[in-house]
Order: sequence, then structure tokens, then C-alpha cells
Amino acid sequence: MSQKPSIPKGTRDFTPVEASRRNYIFDTIRNVFKEFGYAPIETPAMENLSTLLGKYGEEGDRLLFKILNSGNSFIPLAGKIPDDPSLIDSNALSLMVSDKGLRYDLTVPFARFVVQNQNELTFPFKRYQIQPVWRADRPQKGRYREFYQCDADVIGSESLFNELEMVQLIDAVFKCLDLRVLIRINNRKVLAGIAGIMGYPDRLIDITVAMDKFDKTGLEGVREELLQKDITPEGLARLEPLLLFKGVNTSKISFLRKLFEDNNSKIGLQGMEELDWLFKRIEETGVEQAVELDLTLARGLDYYTGAIFEVKALDYAIGSICGGGRYDDLTGVFGLKNMSGVGISFGAERIYDVLLCLDKFPENILDAPQIIFFNMGDKEAVTALGYIKQFRMAGISCELYPQAVKLKKQFDYATRRGTSRVVIIGAKEMEAGEVTTKNLITGEQKTMEGKRFLRMFGGVV
Repeated sequence: MSQKPSIPKGTRDFTPVEASRRNYIFDTIRNVFKEFGYAPIETPAMENLSTLLGKYGEEGDRLLFKILNSGNSFIPLAGKIPDDPSLIDSNALSLMVSDKGLRYDLTVPFARFVVQNQNELTFPFKRYQIQPVWRADRPQKGRYREFYQCDADVIGSESLFNELEMVQLIDAVFKCLDLRVLIRINNRKVLAGIAGIMGYPDRLIDITVAMDKFDKTGLEGVREELLQKDITPEGLARLEPLLLFKGVNTSKISFLRKLFEDNNSKIGLQGMEELDWLFKRIEETGVEQAVELDLTLARGLDYYTGAIFEVKALDYAIGSICGGGRYDDLTGVFGLKNMSGVGISFGAERIYDVLLCLDKFPENILDAPQIIFFNMGDKEAVTALGYIKQFRMAGISCELYPQAVKLKKQFDYATRRGTSRVVIIGAKEMEAGEVTTKNLITGEQKTMEGKRFLRMFGGVV
């Protein structure tokens, strides 16, 4: 019995049209990265678990794809699995049979890369990276287990001009993609100040994880989660006005300044001053996309320490399509202290969904050959290959149909490939040194001298 082919849930195949659309996104983002002076790097698909664990919070650790050790991997588990299923800690057991994992994002591997290659890099180091990442998440709309991230980071500088450049990068990329977006910004120091005002300065992670779900669960959802984590109603009462505060960016900044001054929160004031500086520069430099100070924005990754960013499409309902932030000491866990950085990550998969649903992809995006030469027989095909060589030397994509079959079949093939022009060189054309060419869009057909045809369409004569 034959096996029915399938792929793992949360992964996808891509047809030529889909792959061409994805390449359009990658090429657009890559070109903007290069315009801003970023250099490319690549890192392995797998990293040591010691590199990955503890960098993404408890939830992130659970979503790591772990790679089974080679050989008799399960020997270490002998006698260590409880008889009571409720006592089994799957994550702890998996670490006994695995010491490598697929990368969860590109930022932590980048930090490891910087530490290992610090003597060969020039700081501040500006890098971009476009590679796949993997998360053992529950697949759903806009959420996949394998997906590409397109990252840009500056490391080795504490200047807030780097945060400004992240906003400008976002602005430029989505302008090139013809998408209207909202750039949401907050600061983890502001969130730390809020946690202190609530009376829980040591519970920042619990508070921000709950706050980060405000868009999905609303105020009641945040309240319920924090109450379950033993945050008192009094603490929640201090948080709720912040979550519900409405107004323009300047009024939010004024609100924060007074709040932190009244509560003598130094870290909160520091974060607020950084936001004040950034929003003034955003206005002065003419960023075109909408920008909002969002006091509910937390972003769940533990390594952020300053400004944080998240981007949402304005004309299509989907999760964030870009995000990032400042991390002050991510390289410190690998032995390199005082190496501050800031970066952003574009989610190519969700951007694809937005472009597709809004019909924003270019019409002729398929990487189809510009010209297809029909095969009229061996001698004629050899002559066609001479033309093809000259066109390819001029950078014009073209191909020869591989078999001398009926013209209808060759026309059907050319139409399905999406090419706009076909060329026929039969015995009559060979004898006269001519070609017959047809525009499949307009239907216009001409017979002309071969050299004239090369000159007309950019071939090397």
C-alpha cells in the first residue's frame, strides 16, 4: 500500500508563484537593510541548548524544538520515568536525551556569534540576517512552526539614534511594500517603573507577560492572570489606569512623567525620558508611518531592557508583523559584558499574508523566462541555442522547450509558465536567417532578421 505524502503541521511547501512572492519580500527587505549600511551574516539552524535555554522565558523554553542525541539516546532515562503520568516532567526528561535545538529566533544566536567573532568585527556592528526559525507552537492563522525572520541589529552602541534608525528602517520597508502600518513603541524601563509602583518590583516578568496579552484578553484577562499569580487587588488598581489611559503621544508622556515623579521612580523616569527623546526625533525626521506610544506593549522576551517595538498592519487583521527592542547585556551570558544592542525582526510569513489579502504583490512576480524558444527539430534547436546564449549574456532570461512536439503543446507550456514572448525558428527561418516571434499578451506576431531581433530585445549581437 502506497504511503500518502504529507508534511508536519505548521510547515508548508511553496509553489513557484508563492516562492517568487516570498523572494519579493526578502529582496525588498534586504535592499533596505543594505541601503542603511547593514552587513549579512548566517548562523547554523541548530544551536547548543545551553545557548538557547533561559533566554526566552519559561514559555519560550517550552517551545524550543529539541534534537535527539545520536546513538542510544534513551539510556539516560532508564529508571527515571515516574509510574504516575501526572509526575512526568516532559521538558526535564527531554534535556536528558538532547543537548541541541533548532534556533527559536535570530537574536540569541547573533549574540553568541558576536562573542565568538568579536575580534573580527568592527563595532558598532550592524548586521542583517534572513533565515528560518522554528517554534513548537500550536499552528493557527498567521502562526507557523517553521517561518522566516528578517532581522537587523546594531550592537556595541548605547546611542538612542540606533532606536531611531530602527523606526526609520520599519518606515522604509513598509513604504516599499506599499503597506500602511502602526508602529507601537514602549520601554521596558517604563514597565519596570510600573511594576515598582504596583508594589512588585521583582515581578516584572509576570506583570509584562500578562500585560502583553491585553490586546487579546482585555482588561479582565490581564486581571485574572495577575490575580492567579498572587498580585493583590491594590496592585492591580494601580495598573488599571495605565492600561486604560487614552490620548496622543505627548499627553501619554506627560502622564508618565507625573506618575513617576510622584512615586519617585528613577528607572521609570529614565525610560520615560528615552521615549520623550525618541518621539521628538521621530517627528523631526519625518517618519511617514503612524507611530504610537502604547503603554500596554510589553513583548514577552526576557532579554529586552529598553525601547521595544511592535508593528501591526492597519488594513488587515493579523498579529504583529514586525517587532524588536533594546537589549543591554545579551552577550553577557556568553562572557562579553557591556555590549548593548538594539534590533528588529520582520515576520515574512505574516507580511506575505497581508500582501496577498490586500492584493499588493506585483502582477508579473513569477520568475518566468522572458522568452521561450520553441523546439522545431534538432538542427533548429541548435540554432535557437545560439540566440539563447546571446540573450543570456545580456541578462535576459530565456529557455528552449526540450522536445520537438506539436506547437499547441509548446504554446500551452509558454502560457502556463507566464512568459510574454515566444520565438519560432523553423527550417524556413533558418534558411533565411530569420526568426518568427509572437507576443503572447498582445497576440502580435512578426518575422524578422535574426540580428535585428537581437538588437530589438537587448541580445548581444
